[in-house]
Amino acid sequence: MTELLDRFALTKARRLMAATPVLVIEGARQVGKSTFAAMLVADRPHRLMTLDDADMRALLQEDPVGLLEQSPDETLVIDEAQRAGEGLLAIKAAVDRDRRPGRFVLTGSADLFDLPHNPESLAGRSMTLRLRGLSQGEIAGQPEDFVAWLVNPDTNPASFHTQWKRSDYVRAIVAGGYPEARQMSGELRQEWFDAYVNALLRQDARNIRRRIAPERLHSVLRLIAAAPAGELVKGRLAEQARIAASSITDYLDLLSTLFLTTRLPPWTANLARRETGRSKLSVSDSGLAARLTGLTENGLTPVETGQALGPLLEAFVAEELLKQRDWTAQPFTVSHLRQPGGAEIDVVLELDDGRVILLEVKTAHSYRPTQATHLRRIAEQLGDRFAGGAVLGFGDQALRIGSKLWYLPVAALWQTTVS
Repeated sequence: MTELLDRFALTKARRLMAATPVLVIEGARQVGKSTFAAMLVADRPHRLMTLDDADMRALLQEDPVGLLEQSPDETLVIDEAQRAGEGLLAIKAAVDRDRRPGRFVLTGSADLFDLPHNPESLAGRSMTLRLRGLSQGEIAGQPEDFVAWLVNPDTNPASFHTQWKRSDYVRAIVAGGYPEARQMSGELRQEWFDAYVNALLRQDARNIRRRIAPERLHSVLRLIAAAPAGELVKGRLAEQARIAASSITDYLDLLSTLFLTTRLPPWTANLARRETGRSKLSVSDSGLAARLTGLTENGLTPVETGQALGPLLEAFVAEELLKQRDWTAQPFTVSHLRQPGGAEIDVVLELDDGRVILLEVKTAHSYRPTQATHLRRIAEQLGDRFAGGAVLGFGDQALRIGSKLWYLPVAALWQTTVS
């Protein structure tokens, strides 16, 4: 049985549900959306229905008004709402008749509003929460808020230390964030990932775009996994996957619609005359990415495997920060920076007041001054907008390396918060 863990995004979900008639909870299959929705409505009258049930889908098409209005004072939770089809029009009509907040909670394993045959956007009637896999803080049962901690004037980052070692990071990366898969180990988890990808690409993907070849879609996904946190060059990816350049966008869009990939946009502040405007693209779950490329816990633990582990770790860090956006006390965006002169910053966090945090991600166990070269250069260009920066690595003790600059263990991402 899958262990039931607290989900830190519930506070935000409750706030959204109190403000909108329709709350859409979207995310990849098996990240825990149904459980999350059940936890969300547990303290209020509600009904649950799933559109994975063919009879329920037929009833929604035949008598949508009767189905949706039979218990008007309850919250109706509709699981796998991407299968609703014309039923979305009935939900729109129901909301237009009665706009009370919290009437409907829809969960979807595909981007509900990016489906080619979706008849209704529910614009102005809904809000959306993207549910990602379990964060490291959720797994540990320890609320985390790295960004709020780092910019808090009472924080002394140099005092941070951790018991995490390289093997702990590798274990976390390979386990990933799917609630069911992370409780498995070794060969069993690998078989779970294989079955998961096979079902998604051969059934879910073809339900959305029938002309897409599952084998080629799998090839594109594996190529993305093989270059985690790599810049997206569509022409090169199409060539490697042996797909027509004119078709590669359809494949990439489909993987995004299924929430299997994460794009990290380029930071667009005018720090240079021009900047490379390519997004970085990764498989959203680190465990799935490792399996797609055949990387195992035993294979990644030795120090000499840093070249393979480094990009995985960078993508893992970005994903953990994206998860924290749903509960942070300090709102921020996540992007990356690459300047024509060669300066690159792995992760750029822009706060809602315009200040910026810069992060470099390394697999080294100790700090070397050259690791912060780009941080110092961009920090100087930012001037007063620079809120702080860090080199994140596998050491166990933090170190102050400059004005508002630190070397921090990667574990600071999930072992810090603000009271």
